[in-house]
Amino acid sequence: MNDTPTGLVQEAAPNELRDPLVRMELKRASVWFGLAIAVALVVLLIQPLLLIFGGLVFAAMLDGGVRLLGRVLPIPRGWRLLIVMLLTLVFIVGVFVMTGVQIAQQFGQLQETLVFQANRVTDWISSMGLMPGSADITSLARQALGSVGRLTSAVGSVFGALTSLFMIMVIGLFVAMEPRLYERGLQWMVPSAQRAEFAITIERMGKTMRRLLAGRLLGMFVEGVLTWIALLIGGVPMALILGILTGLLAFIPNIGAFISGLLMVAVGFSAGVDTGLWAIATYLVVQTFDGYVLIPMVAKKTVDMPPALTLGSQILMSTLLGILGLALADPLVAMIKVALERGSEREEEREGDGDDASFPAQGAAP
Repeated sequence: MNDTPTGLVQEAAPNELRDPLVRMELKRASVWFGLAIAVALVVLLIQPLLLIFGGLVFAAMLDGGVRLLGRVLPIPRGWRLLIVMLLTLVFIVGVFVMTGVQIAQQFGQLQETLVFQANRVTDWISSMGLMPGSADITSLARQALGSVGRLTSAVGSVFGALTSLFMIMVIGLFVAMEPRLYERGLQWMVPSAQRAEFAITIERMGKTMRRLLAGRLLGMFVEGVLTWIALLIGGVPMALILGILTGLLAFIPNIGAFISGLLMVAVGFSAGVDTGLWAIATYLVVQTFDGYVLIPMVAKKTVDMPPALTLGSQILMSTLLGILGLALADPLVAMIKVALERGSEREEEREGDGDDASFPAQGAAP
């Protein structure tokens, strides 16, 4: 006699993991939960991630120098990297040793001049009734800096900036020593079916990064030298430090040029009206040459970034991530651009393959 009840349910209950519906819903929930955790980790670890990305940018710069040196000096890569690093250190140390005292003096003079000129401007604005009361530039600067986020203040401090720069250089040096090692490590994190596509994208990103940085370094050198010579001819005080600052700020297009122009004009008018007009003319001539001659020539050989996209990314990155985000905005956008372009190419290839497969070959039997 069979004692099994006739109404016994045989399939899995909805609350059991072996139920297909429960498994599917758990899989969906785990995907969204993992995505939320990843976003939270990126937000919390944005400072280390920026330092790592800065190290990759520095590594691409070193790798570009190594490749360029390899065209004229066929020696092992390690020796070429050593030569590039030594030349970089000799240049930095040589500049500061030969002009260190002058730069230190001019930095102090530049700070005093800018504060004095800014106070004159704010007093003039107050006299016109556009600003209530007399505003002191020091208090305004303190209020502005107080509104900046925790990340910007940490990176903007002297100790934080030096530490970040040291970490970026160390990471970049290690990556430049063994780039294939880290590239293989990244490929191991990608599913085997996607590794070929990932390798192509990474190779294009590296090439784009090297071209972008080569163009930026050339532009920085040309702008710095031209500004220094022009200001020196016009008798503008602190021509050397203004040329150095203009060259350094040229790494950040649009915003860097605007800041360097304000510095030149402020210092120029501190020495007289004629000197100030010469500083304005210098700024206009250098930026015109850079915008209509140098940048188009460099863009043909490097990376042509839309100006509106570049400026928008700089504003967004500087607001969210501070000074370091502003400096790394262009390389980051260039990498995203390469990834999107490669994805678009893959979609076109798939559509082309689908169109070819949908039509029989010519002369084939139906």
